[in-house]
Amino acid sequence: MARPLRVGIQLPEVERVVTWPEVRDIALAVQDEGFDSIWIGDHLLYRNGNAVTGPWEAWSVLAALAEATERISLGPLVAATAFHNPAMLAKKAATVDEISGGRLILGIGAGWNRAEFDAFGYPYDRRASRFEEALAIIHGLLSGDTVTFDGAFYRVEECLLVPPPRPGGPPIMIGSQGPRVLRAALPFAAAWNGWYAWFGNDVERARELLAVVDDACHDVGRDPVSLSRSVTVLVEAPGSVGNTERAKRWDDPPAVSGSPREIAEALRRYAAIGIDEVQLVVDPITTGSVRWLGAMLASLDG
Repeated sequence: MARPLRVGIQLPEVERVVTWPEVRDIALAVQDEGFDSIWIGDHLLYRNGNAVTGPWEAWSVLAALAEATERISLGPLVAATAFHNPAMLAKKAATVDEISGGRLILGIGAGWNRAEFDAFGYPYDRRASRFEEALAIIHGLLSGDTVTFDGAFYRVEECLLVPPPRPGGPPIMIGSQGPRVLRAALPFAAAWNGWYAWFGNDVERARELLAVVDDACHDVGRDPVSLSRSVTVLVEAPGSVGNTERAKRWDDPPAVSGSPREIAEALRRYAAIGIDEVQLVVDPITTGSVRWLGAMLASLDG
């Protein structure tokens, strides 16, 4: 039996402080166990009361992972265009894609966490408008075009990527449920991603969200079948404290739990509604958790 959908793992973000050697070890375990992809959150910091947490800078980590791994796809889940000059973001994406041998998936979104915008001095207003301009520049450059753009927020003049990206550039994945951002991105995106909190980590509510994406495709004249669909799924592994810490910090819905076989059956239900890939957010996220989930992959593969 073929694997019914691709399965990736999101690497540690702010669950705890994780140094590079452990990040690398987890990524290599993901590859060794036969998963399809690894993902990095592109965030700067979070505030929860007096607690402040934050991850390492995403694109530095992605470049290192591109060298450390050999087979699996990798990408940001997702890169906030507001945190990057769009031409430089395209340059970073083309470079990491080259280092990885063409394995990058460029996940992008408009950003949402105001605390990090304010802390790092990025404007929070008119995020959809800023995203629209950024996307026009990013897509043009990754398509191999020479781009001149004079917008309200960004300006480039006869800009091009040298060395050039691979033909067509790395595929773009849009991570948004906002109608305006979806309409802007769907003419150019190869894939869409939904975060588990948007649908309560529940497959039936995910089906409802997919209908919203289908409607957005129709709005821009695109056949919904042409768009790859992925969602994150929060899962519980041995060593979890019942998801209570994540729920307290992030207002998370209940995690998918049970034996590896039971988790595999839960993921089959996502495949049945048309999901092409899931990115697992694992509680806790450790090398041991990834190894334990290897049995889930074996069950999923039949």
